[in-house]
Amino acid sequence: MNPAAPAVKREAEEEWRPAQTVAMTSRRLPPPWTLDEMNDACFIVRNRNRQALAYIYFEEEAGRRAASNLLTRDEARRIAANIAKLPELLRKD
Repeated sequence: MNPAAPAVKREAEEEWRPAQTVAMTSRRLPPPWTLDEMNDACFIVRNRNRQALAYIYFEEEAGRRAASNLLTRDEARRIAANIAKLPELLRKD
């Protein structure tokens, strides 16, 4: 228990907990996670509530891609697809 964390009492409990614990246990990223493409510049991984979880940027033009160290569209799509699969992979454990 972190003594510096302010104490927060949840309504359904009689026990006092540090605020960090309450915030961590109430935060969820509900599956399924989906993949969207935006403006031919990035892929966005979103949860069921449409909250953006990750942005993966890419560049199609080789010269600009090399200058800015960006991924190709295919590399970015594969990374975004693998991130979107994480809830399924973690649920199987």
